[in-house]
Amino acid sequence: MDGSKINGKDVTEEQLIEEGYRKYSGEKLDIYYSKDICEHIGNCVRGNSDVFEVGRRPWIIADNGSVDDDIRVINTCPSGALKYIKKG
Repeated sequence: MDGSKINGKDVTEEQLIEEGYRKYSGEKLDIYYSKDICEHIGNCVRGNSDVFEVGRRPWIIADNGSVDDDIRVINTCPSGALKYIKKG
């Protein structure tokens, strides 16, 4: 799944916020998460627990991983609960 798109179109921050996603800002990448559609498969936590750590607040810290690795992990999310927007 391409975490930068919904229905084949590039996502926007406005769209994601309107659809209930929460924003986790990073220096080069913003990660968005929707608890309402998450299926709790755990690909994110297993993919990079430095970025995605359920017991921590905030539980997503985008800058704890490289942009490419963050995107790789987000793209493994089967439900679409994770999305991203690259900066710049």
